[in-house]
Parts: sequence; structure tokens; C-alpha cells
Amino acid sequence: MKKIIASICIILVVFSLAACKQVGKTNNVEVNTGKSNKFSQEEINDAINCVKKKFKGFEGCNLTKLWYDEEKSNDFIEGYLENGKGSVNGVKAENVIVLSSEFDVDSSGGDGGFNPNSTYSNWNWILIRESKTSDWKVNDWGY
Repeated sequence: MKKIIASICIILVVFSLAACKQVGKTNNVEVNTGKSNKFSQEEINDAINCVKKKFKGFEGCNLTKLWYDEEKSNDFIEGYLENGKGSVNGVKAENVIVLSSEFDVDSSGGDGGFNPNSTYSNWNWILIRESKTSDWKVNDWGY
């Protein structure tokens, strides 16, 4: 009986450890929102929070910097609307924002899609919303 109980305990411990996955870290992010003629500080902060939430799915990664640069954002938006997902989803330019980030990847390589022990700089996050009063949603990311 003791062997059965010990075996069950070992199995439970193994399954518990396997179920624990390391979520993307966002607790020590350096944030810079810059100035904007297009969005309010609240709109930018909402977009930042949306990215942080999405980043939690980046296993083995640590978000270190996140920023909004209006000129860079506008350049990316133009390309997104002409050639990216924005060319097919019908979103209007005033409902698109692009944030940039930097993050570190641990020795696991994140979920396998990143280079282990590396830093990704100028990683972009394209967020869209249906209207000025809608919530932001991450629509695309990468370089």
C-alpha cells in the first residue's frame, strides 16, 4: 500500500511540474510613451497593457523595454495598411498603434521560436481596435 501511495505522489509531483510553464515576464519593463498628437496618454497606456498581457504568452522571455514613437508608429501603420493585415481587415489608421520593444530570451529559447540566450531589439507590436472607444487587440508582432 505504501508503494502505491508513494507512486501516486511521485506521479502527481511530475504532472504538477509539467503543468507549470514559465510565462513571459513583464514586471520590470522600462516604459517610454513619448509625445503624441494622435493618441491620449490613456490610449497609449491601454495599448501598453495589452502588449504586456500578450507577452505573458512568450514563455522563457523577459520584456525589458516598451515604447511608443509616433513617427515610427505612423511609418509602420502606412506599411501595415498598404501591405499587411491592415490591407484586408478594413481597419482605419486612427485605430492602429505600433509599439516597439526589447526583450531577452532565456536558455530555453522561449517556446522554441527564438534564439536561446539572446536579446530581441526593435520588436514591433501592431495593435488595432474597432473604434476610438473599443479595446486594443494585438493584431501582429515581429520585425
